Amino acid sequence: MIASSTIILLIALFLPVSELTILLYLTAFLIIGYPVIWQSIKNIVHGEVLDEHFLMTVATVGALLLSDYPEAIAVMLFYQIGDLFEDVAVNQSKQSISALLKVKATIATIVTANGERAMKPENVQPGQLMRIKPGERVALDGELIQGNTSLDTSALTGESLPRDVQVGDQVLSGAINLTGVIDVRVTKPYRDSTIARILDLVQNASQKKTTTEKFIKRFAKVYTPVVVGLAVLLAVVPPLLVGSWATWINRALVFLVISCPCALVISVPLSFFGGIGAASRHGILVKGSNFLEAMNQVSTIAFDKTGTLTQGHFSVTDVLPLQPWHQDELLGLAAAVESQSIHPIARSIVEAYQGDLSKYRLDELHETAGHGISGHVDGHSVIAGNVKAMQAGDIKVPNSQPTCTTVFVAIDGQLAGRIQVADQPKPDAKAAINALQQHGVHQTVLLTGDNQQTANTIGQQLGMSHIAAELLPEQKVTEVDRLTDNAHQAHHRVAFVGDGINDTPVLARADVGIAMGGLGADAAIEAADIVIMNDQPSKIAKLMAIAKHTKRIVWENIIFALVIKILFLSLGAFGIVGMWEAVFADVGVTLIAIINALRLQRE
Repeated sequence: MIASSTIILLIALFLPVSELTILLYLTAFLIIGYPVIWQSIKNIVHGEVLDEHFLMTVATVGALLLSDYPEAIAVMLFYQIGDLFEDVAVNQSKQSISALLKVKATIATIVTANGERAMKPENVQPGQLMRIKPGERVALDGELIQGNTSLDTSALTGESLPRDVQVGDQVLSGAINLTGVIDVRVTKPYRDSTIARILDLVQNASQKKTTTEKFIKRFAKVYTPVVVGLAVLLAVVPPLLVGSWATWINRALVFLVISCPCALVISVPLSFFGGIGAASRHGILVKGSNFLEAMNQVSTIAFDKTGTLTQGHFSVTDVLPLQPWHQDELLGLAAAVESQSIHPIARSIVEAYQGDLSKYRLDELHETAGHGISGHVDGHSVIAGNVKAMQAGDIKVPNSQPTCTTVFVAIDGQLAGRIQVADQPKPDAKAAINALQQHGVHQTVLLTGDNQQTANTIGQQLGMSHIAAELLPEQKVTEVDRLTDNAHQAHHRVAFVGDGINDTPVLARADVGIAMGGLGADAAIEAADIVIMNDQPSKIAKLMAIAKHTKRIVWENIIFALVIKILFLSLGAFGIVGMWEAVFADVGVTLIAIINALRLQRE
C-alpha cells in the first residue's frame, strides 16, 4: 500500500499537469488514504466523530478540493508510515514476550494400554495417568496413585526442605521428582495452567492503561473539539472581515493537519509497550503498562527469603565431629553413604567432600523417605539423617534448637557428629539490594517463615533494612499492609517479591507483586503483576531502570509534541507555514516520537 502509493505519486510529480496526472494523484490518495477514511466513517457511525481519523480525512479531502494533491497524499502517506512504525515496535515487544514464555514448555509421559507415550501437556485430559521419573518436572496437577517419593517443592511452597509424598497425596505441577518413579492421575487440564493464562495476560497487557495514558486520552477528547472549532472560526471569521475565502480555508485545513494529536495518542502507549518489550528481553514479564509506571513510585520492597533471595538448595556450612572422629573422616563416611541418594541434602554433602569416594566400599544401603540413609561403609555401620533416623536406630541426640538444617551421623551405633547445611543467598542478591537502594528504594524488608536466627543471618548478610521472621502467610499480609499504609502517606508504593504458593496472598495485596517465575509456583506467577523469569533478584533493579527510562521518554514525547504543535498552530493560523510544514508538524512529530520510543528496544 505504502510502496504502490509512493510510486504513483513520484510518477505524477514528474509528469506535466493534465487530467492524467490528476487521476494518478487521486489513485495514489485512495490507495493510501482509504483505510483512514473508512475508519473515520466507522467511528462516526459509532459516535466517535472528532478523532485523528476524522481530522486527517477532512484536512486531506479539503486539500484535494484546493488542488493541493501532493500535499494531501503526503499527509496520508506519512500517517501510514507512522502506523507501520508503531506496528513494528509493538510486534517486536510481543515477540520478545512470547519467546520468553517458551522456556516453560514441558512433555508429559502418559501411561496407556500400549505402554508409555510422550504427549504435550495441552493434549492431556483429566483422568489420564502420568508417569514421572526421578529428575523430571511434574507437568500437570494430579493425585498420586502409585509409588512414593520426595518432591522438590521449593518452587511451590517457598521452603527448602523436600516434601515426602505417598499414595493419595496431591502433586502440583512445577515440583521436581527427586527419588522414586510415581504414577499421578491428572486432575486439571493444561488450559487451566498458569502459563496459558499468563500468555493471555501478556497479549492483553496494553489494556491495563497507566494514569499518563488515561490523561492523554482525556486530553485528546477535549483538545480535538477545541482545535476543530478554532479551525472553523479561522475558515469563516477572517473571510467575512477581509475576504479571500480560499486563502483562509487553506489555512484552516493546514491548522487541522497540524492539530492532529497523533504524536501524543500513539507515542505514549507505544513508549510503555516498548518498556514492556525491553523488560521481556531481560527476562522480566510485565503484565500491564500500569505496573511498569507504578515501579517509578516504589520506595519499599519486601522480599520472601527461600527461592527469592536465597538459592533454594543446600550447601554444607559446618562439619562438627565428636571424639574420636575427625572432620575428614566424618564427612567422608557420610558422603559415601549419601552418594547413592539424589536427595538435595545428600547431594550437598557429597559436593562438600573433596576426597575420592571410590575408595569406599559400600554395602546394604537403605534409604527411608523423610528420615535418611543407612548402610555399611568399609565395615562400619553408618546412618546419616535427621532426628527421626537417629531415634529409629536407638541413637541419642542432644536436645537443642538448631539454627539451620542438621544431618546427624551415627557410626557403629554411636553418634559421631553432625553436619550443618543451609540455604545460601543467590550470587547477585547482595548486589541487587545495593542497586535498589541506589534507585531510590529507601527500605528493603525480609519477610520469611524461617526461624529468627536463620533470617537474621541472611538479612544481615544482604544488608536488609528490616527483618521479620517466623511469619505465617496471613502474617506476611499484615506486615505488607503496615508497610503500604506508611508508604501511601508519602505518596509512595510498596512492592513484594516472592515465589511460592504461600506468597500468593501477599503478591496480590502489594501495590506491585513480583514473582520469581523460573521455578516459581504457578499460583504465585498468576497472582503477581510482574514475573522475573530467571529468578535473579538483580533483575528488579534493572526493571526499575527500565521504568525510569520509559517515564523519561514518555514525558520527552509529550513536551516535544506539545511545543511543536503550539508553535506550528500559531504559524499556520497566520499563513506563515503551509501544508508541507503541517505534514512535519503532524506526521513528522509522530515519527520522531515513535523513533524516540523505539530507543527502549535497546535498553
